[in-house]
Amino acid sequence: MKHPSSRAFFAYWDSQRGTALAPERGAIEPSAVRGLLGDIFVLSCDAAAGYPFRVAGTRLCALFGRDMKGLSLPGLFATDSRSECQDLLGVVAEEALPLVAGVTSTQRGAPPAHLELLLLPFAPRLHTPLSMTGLLAVVGPRLDSPLGELRLTAWRTLGRPSRRLRPRILRKWEVARGLMVYEGLR
Repeated sequence: MKHPSSRAFFAYWDSQRGTALAPERGAIEPSAVRGLLGDIFVLSCDAAAGYPFRVAGTRLCALFGRDMKGLSLPGLFATDSRSECQDLLGVVAEEALPLVAGVTSTQRGAPPAHLELLLLPFAPRLHTPLSMTGLLAVVGPRLDSPLGELRLTAWRTLGRPSRRLRPRILRKWEVARGLMVYEGLR
């Protein structure tokens, strides 16, 4: 991970999960990550609804120049990256694998902005909608104008999966762009 906020949030999430695949949502205490809250979000794990934002930090909303609540995360991506983003969200939700991705965005009259996207699952609970958390932070200088469409540049899972990924997930990755790292696969 490149961004210090990503490293700090992942370290906290990892400490809260202990030996489990993922921590419960209630185990993440906002006051423990106070300085990161502006970059943090919570997504509903509802693929049919497009993984909408349930909560989004103020810096994240400022990056896009609007309130993110209810918007679809894959909907922020360009058409050529949207299905790949949807697949990555499915891997995080279904396999409980934390994931980090490189993202670029165009801005009006400026060079592309580079961002880091961290996706972290929550443990499923009975009678509670499944959700995940994450963080989106700019790598490099501060941005002055709202972001345009996002594009995935690279991604990797963090840690080792507790079991082999299901073949249906891997079949979707027949044509891969950029660097792909499949840790723990044999």
